[in-house]
Parts: sequence; C-alpha cells; structure tokens
Amino acid sequence: MAADGKTQARIEQVRGKVKEAVGRAVGNGRMTAEGRAEQSMGDMREAKEKAGDAFHR
Repeated sequence: MAADGKTQARIEQVRGKVKEAVGRAVGNGRMTAEGRAEQSMGDMREAKEKAGDAFHR
C-alpha cells in the first residue's frame, strides 16, 4: 500500500508541474495556480507516506 501512495504522490507532483508550465506558457493564471496546488497535494501525500514508513520500521 505504501508504494501505491508514493506513486500517487509522484504522479500528482508531475501532473502539477506540467499543468503549471502549460498555464504559464498560455498565460492562464488559473491553470498555473491549479498546477501549484496539485504539486502541494503531492508533496503532502509524500510527506505522509514518509512519516508512515518511519513509524513502521
């Protein structure tokens, strides 16, 4: 299960980076902000997974 969470975190981070870059390229502020938000969600999920791994050792 932890691998699935880590994978999902990376997917959110990458998807957010792409969305942010596209938003900047086309001048869409909302898309840029959504991309940043997705990256943040991925970062939070990754931190949660790392904390869970630390407790399960």
